[in-house]
Amino acid sequence: QVQLVESGGGLVQPGGSLSISCKASRNIFSIGAVNWYRQAAGKQRELVAVITGDGSTKYSDSVKGRFTISRDNAANTVYLQMNSLKPEDTAVYSCNAPKISVSYADYVRNIYLQLWGQGTLVTVSS
Repeated sequence: QVQLVESGGGLVQPGGSLSISCKASRNIFSIGAVNWYRQAAGKQRELVAVITGDGSTKYSDSVKGRFTISRDNAANTVYLQMNSLKPEDTAVYSCNAPKISVSYADYVRNIYLQLWGQGTLVTVSS
């Protein structure tokens, strides 16, 4: 069974940097496009960054210029590098991959999984 495993969250001071990652729990054919969401306490979930299978990226206005999403296809891992962090970036960050191909056979048959990571808490505070 494939899962998305997130890591790298923690406590960082305002202005600091942190990198979080989202990795498939075992070797798969393709993780596809990946979305990073965040949800702060008492607020709605927000889509902050997207990376497509070919590496195209998009960011929400709230993180543009400060966050960078990237991927390592060989490792089936997507990263979110967060710089110039602000207290308002404090949230649980979750990755979502809506179109995972576990095997090449699944890919050619258009059989996909949609998975969410377990979430990782990022706290920006002095």
